Parts: sequence; C-alpha cells; structure tokens
Amino acid sequence: MVEMAFVMPILLLMIFGGLELTQMAMTHMRLNQIAIAVADNAGRVRTGIDESNIYEVFAGADLMGNSFSFKENGRIVLSSLEPNGKTGADAGQMINWQRCYGELNVAPRYGVQGDGADDASLVDGLGAEGNKIQSAENTAVMFVEVTYNYTPLVSGIPGWGPQQIRYESAFNVRERTNQDITNVQGLAVNSC
Repeated sequence: MVEMAFVMPILLLMIFGGLELTQMAMTHMRLNQIAIAVADNAGRVRTGIDESNIYEVFAGADLMGNSFSFKENGRIVLSSLEPNGKTGADAGQMINWQRCYGELNVAPRYGVQGDGADDASLVDGLGAEGNKIQSAENTAVMFVEVTYNYTPLVSGIPGWGPQQIRYESAFNVRERTNQDITNVQGLAVNSC
C-alpha cells in the first residue's frame, strides 16, 4: 500500500499528461488544417468571388472545428492580398478585402481591409518579418490567420494552462480574373 501511494501520483500524472499531449497535438493539427483549407478553398473560386462563396468556405471551417468548439473559441481572418496598382514610391501590395469568422475577439495581425491601397505600407506583403508573401500582378493571394484559445482537458498539471494557438496559410488564386468581392444575394458581410 505504501509503494502504491508513492507510485500512484506519478502514474496518474503520466496518464493524464499523455492524454493532454495527445489532445494538444490533435488541436494543433486541426487548426493547421483549417488554415490550409480556408486559404485553398477561397483560392479555388473561379471567375469572381461573392459573399456566398465566403459563407461556403467558412461553413467548411466550421465543420472541421465543430468537435472542439472552434466558432466559440477561435477566429479566422481571410484576406485578399493583391498588388495595389500604383507606381513609383507608392507601389506595393494591398488588402483588397478581408472577412472574419469566429467569436474570439482578435484583430488581424498584419493589416486590415484597405491597407496599402494608396501607399507602400505593405510593400513587402503580409506575414511575419522575414517570411512575407506577395501576390503577383493580375492575381491575388488568399492569406489566412487562424487563432484559437486552447483550454487543457486536465487542469492542475504544472506548467500547462490555457494558451493561444496561431496558424497562418496562403494560397494563390487560381483562374479568377475579377478579384473584387461581390454580394449578389445581399448577405450579411462577415467583416472584421
């Protein structure tokens, strides 16, 4: 009994720690997949993009994150990065439009809709310093930021507590000639 009393806390810590590590790894994997899927699916919309397409893209993300309450604890920022069409000192990139999904109150990290339209403030594009992405002429890049507030399954394990997880992804737009977003059906805009 004495030996069991010494071993049981260590054994329980190992069991619950293993469960927590597995849950955290699965959450990281799912968030990464959401970021990739949103950028890829938004980039696949052909000819022109409409608010209804954004609703469909976010519906797919909702299905992927439903098992861990992503909508309530997360945020997706989808930005259309394009050349601003300026020349000289004002030439650069711009965020033509931006849409958000999820209830987590997190601002876009790299800029908001309209940034770079009239100046070179986004001359290097979007992304972390040293890892920025730019759009080529006559096309766009769908840039996605995913943020999620992770809460551990098991509380009380030393060093493990709530944390914010972030992932980013970007995909080139394929075969779309009109990069401006429309709203033919008059849907509510998922603005940031």
